[in-house]
Amino acid sequence: MSTIRDVAKEVGCSTATVSRALSNPEKVSKASLKRIHAAIEKLQYRPNMLSQQFRNKQANTIVILVPDIANLFFSTVISGIENVAQSKGFNVLLGDTRDSSEREKSFINLVETKQADGVIQLRPYSKNSMLPKKFVTAVNACGCEDTPYPAVRIDNADAARQVTEHLISLGHKKIGLISGLTDNPHTIDRLKGYKQALAQAGIEFDPALVAEGDFTLWSGLNASEHFIRMTDRPTAIFSMNDEMAIGAMKGLKAKGLKIPEDISIAGFDDLEFSKYSDPPLTTVAQPAEKLGEKSAELLFQLIDGETSSQNEYVLPVEFIIRQSTAPPRS
Repeated sequence: MSTIRDVAKEVGCSTATVSRALSNPEKVSKASLKRIHAAIEKLQYRPNMLSQQFRNKQANTIVILVPDIANLFFSTVISGIENVAQSKGFNVLLGDTRDSSEREKSFINLVETKQADGVIQLRPYSKNSMLPKKFVTAVNACGCEDTPYPAVRIDNADAARQVTEHLISLGHKKIGLISGLTDNPHTIDRLKGYKQALAQAGIEFDPALVAEGDFTLWSGLNASEHFIRMTDRPTAIFSMNDEMAIGAMKGLKAKGLKIPEDISIAGFDDLEFSKYSDPPLTTVAQPAEKLGEKSAELLFQLIDGETSSQNEYVLPVEFIIRQSTAPPRS
């Protein structure tokens, strides 16, 4: 079996350089990295991770806390995190918390007992959050305002305001809203943006136009029933995520309504299937993969003991207009 010395001899460098290429590749030149990886492949060298962890006093593992592993938006954030973790030689453990504090606590305990080096939380901070916690290195990848530990986020209120302003600019004055759960910080922020746009246009907020969902396809389908039953139904709907928007579109079409001729609908997230829906969905494109990448980069800085001048990073969004929105019938 080849050793690290064999790799160093093949490349013509020190064992320390090979070790650095494996543990901190960003500190080695691209040319050297290429030669080292070629030698590792040729000699079929496999580093002893256990001894490496012992020397570094690291588990070389991070934990991702995800409230709903089936949510397509979270899967893209996770992909961004894994890209960075892999480049650092770290393993990723997915903790499907299912919004359970007990399950969350058990995964955080892995960091407290040194079985993992840090945590990335995908659920926004609230008063019931388990983080921040003493001696637990953590970052929130889908944060909200005033998160009391390092966070990466978008401006949810401003993004929701943009969507609502677009619908108003088309001539809609009666705009339905499919919200997330009322205590979810993202719901609170997006509702704030929706209300701001209405107020600026002189349109009174009507709570009867709000149907509560839970960010799933089924809840969007269920919310569509709420609007269909209304005697004076809205001419447009803003859904707080794409999954609920797609569910609502199915429900509205099943009742014979045409989109956008009879009713416009806009979403939030820009999931991959949103551009292929019928019609393609107007939505807010969240930089999901970049949220994951930036949060991972921030976590590894903290794991390495580096201090950051910034505790919060707000990434830009893109508002994408497609064929699901149009002016109301005259």
